[in-house]
Amino acid sequence: MTQRLDALRQHSMVVADTGDLDAIKRYQPHDATTNPSLILKAFDLPGYQALIDQELAAVKSTDNGRREAHAVDRLAVAMGSEIAKLVPGRVSTEVAAKLSFDTQASIRKAHELIELYEQRGVSKDRVLIKLASTWEGICAAEVLEKEGINCNLTLLFSDAQAKACFDAGVFLVSPFVGRVTDWYKKETGQDFPPENDPGVQFVRGVCERVSQGGFDTVVMGASFRTVDQVLALAGCPRLTISPTLLEELATATGAVEPKVLMTRNGGPRPTPLSESAFRWDHNKDAMANDKLAEGIRRFADDQERLEELIADRLATL
Repeated sequence: MTQRLDALRQHSMVVADTGDLDAIKRYQPHDATTNPSLILKAFDLPGYQALIDQELAAVKSTDNGRREAHAVDRLAVAMGSEIAKLVPGRVSTEVAAKLSFDTQASIRKAHELIELYEQRGVSKDRVLIKLASTWEGICAAEVLEKEGINCNLTLLFSDAQAKACFDAGVFLVSPFVGRVTDWYKKETGQDFPPENDPGVQFVRGVCERVSQGGFDTVVMGASFRTVDQVLALAGCPRLTISPTLLEELATATGAVEPKVLMTRNGGPRPTPLSESAFRWDHNKDAMANDKLAEGIRRFADDQERLEELIADRLATL
């Protein structure tokens, strides 16, 4: 019988939610997406040690006030460049979470990341700049998209965030599944079957709004906890999946039926959200408000931890 991972590929583009080169070689995703948490994990992977030493040696002589942060950018791009050799599509690379509320700083950081990639021979059409779906991050993405730099808007939990991303012409959005469900499970004490899973329903709703409005934005379901959640979103244009769940899919057999139909019927588009409407609508959603703030804090914490590890390693070079 057909391997479930291969069957899933018939309906959705598979993206690897990891920086592990061995996992990427094994599961052969089309794209790969990274974030500070994944880079922190990759910092200890054997396959990256020579690359890490090389990049840290290159920044050792730079100004002490910012060399750790610069090293994080260089490492992210160096790892992304290695991943780009293994995938036919794109690599998502994240702007530092602490810039999530600064549009101009986010734009400057995106330009720096693209320049680092181009220095390594990776063109901007192989990269997605990953930004948190704050109002400021979405505004930064709108500017970058007009410059021909495509963006992946992450930490997306609310209808307001999705609508603003569509209005801005963002290339790709990453609505989260698992973290949405985590919040509702904690609030209600309930477990949810796949068809009633709040995270699954949220992503399906985002896909429906893309279709109804005829928007070009690509929807990529993210943050999966179970294979059942993944399969419940078969048909969503892209799904970014962890190595653990990729392995479950690769070692199981059976048919995969599409659960999401992207018709793109191009009906009338809603009036674009103003900043005040965005902030109010997002604020009304307690889950989205909580999870966006938590996600930004977690990514910022992981970046700080990574900078600490870099400082320790620089001291030994």
